[in-house]
Amino acid sequence: MAFDFISQKLAERKQDDLYRARQPIDLQQSGLIQINDRHYINFSSNDYLGLRTDYEVMQSWCDAMVKHGMGSSASPLVTGYSVAHQELEEYLAEALGYESVLLFNSGFTANQAICQALMQKNTTCVADKLIHASFIEGALAASTQGATFKRFKHNDCEHLSALLGDTDDDCLIATEGVFSMDGDQAPLSQIALLAEKHNAWLMIDDAHGFGVLGETGLGSLEASKLSSKEVPLLMGTFGKAVGTAGAFVAATKQTIDYLVNFSRHAIYSTAMPPAQATATLTSIKKIRQGDVRAELHENILLFKTLAKEAGLPLMESDTAIQPILVPGAKQALEASEALKSLGLWVSAIRSPTVPKEKDRLRITLSAIHRPEDIQALVEALSLVTLEGRA
Repeated sequence: MAFDFISQKLAERKQDDLYRARQPIDLQQSGLIQINDRHYINFSSNDYLGLRTDYEVMQSWCDAMVKHGMGSSASPLVTGYSVAHQELEEYLAEALGYESVLLFNSGFTANQAICQALMQKNTTCVADKLIHASFIEGALAASTQGATFKRFKHNDCEHLSALLGDTDDDCLIATEGVFSMDGDQAPLSQIALLAEKHNAWLMIDDAHGFGVLGETGLGSLEASKLSSKEVPLLMGTFGKAVGTAGAFVAATKQTIDYLVNFSRHAIYSTAMPPAQATATLTSIKKIRQGDVRAELHENILLFKTLAKEAGLPLMESDTAIQPILVPGAKQALEASEALKSLGLWVSAIRSPTVPKEKDRLRITLSAIHRPEDIQALVEALSLVTLEGRA
């Protein structure tokens, strides 16, 4: 029978406790999710600021939808690019200190576009070992066309320096601002110095930092006090802290013009709905006011304080992503199910999303969690993880 490997691969995944299946959610509101008529406090959402259901953001989407319709109707270079898209791009460019910005439908697409368009023959990309799969896939595809792709040990500037020392190619250094599975942050200032020393471009994937970090929520660039000169390429997403969907790449006008002309992902994809762009702009402006970000950081501090008092084995993270390592995929699944039985939704993250033997419970905190929600989480984790290992 053709494609016999399909059943074989799925069987292997099940045997190794790595099988994945989607879970339809009936309702998601105010930090709670409803599944099969049961409610859970949701600690697995990337909606860090609770803006996905913010009234002002939703109303701006509805108002813009009346004006622009539900979809964009075409790719950006045909008739899909509207004033709403332009306003969002120009606002982001000015706020972030870049000459120009280009919108994409997702962070995955944006990362792929960067790799496809920039990683040509006689170019080298050196990326953090733990950078997102979207970038890795794009870089690996580009390497088949003559580009060189290397990976340095996670947040290891010494190893990065060694890899940079033996190339005369045009070089792109790629890392994340906040790493999606560990919640830790890259040493961006040190990496920027290495980029300058080796005449390389630094690219930051700030999917989990944009909207959360920095004095006005503009992300890792602002938090590290770096400029567009030091970070020629910045990618950020809207589907996490911003609460909508889509992504952007910020760069010089020449670089954005190049992507508009040579990035297949930008050229041949239908543009995001204009109403989505309008709601995104509303959300970003709201984020920069600061109140909702302060609530998130208070919740992060509360969780870390209570978890430390309870003796929970937290990883080194000061962000909304707070992983707890669990010894094995099966144990991670069992811990996740035990938490569900207590009314808490905390996803088990297993290989290949994380390295083998680095299985974990990935806790994500939000501004909309109440103190009593976090207290309940810590108490449940103490029962499930500490007693479970005894």
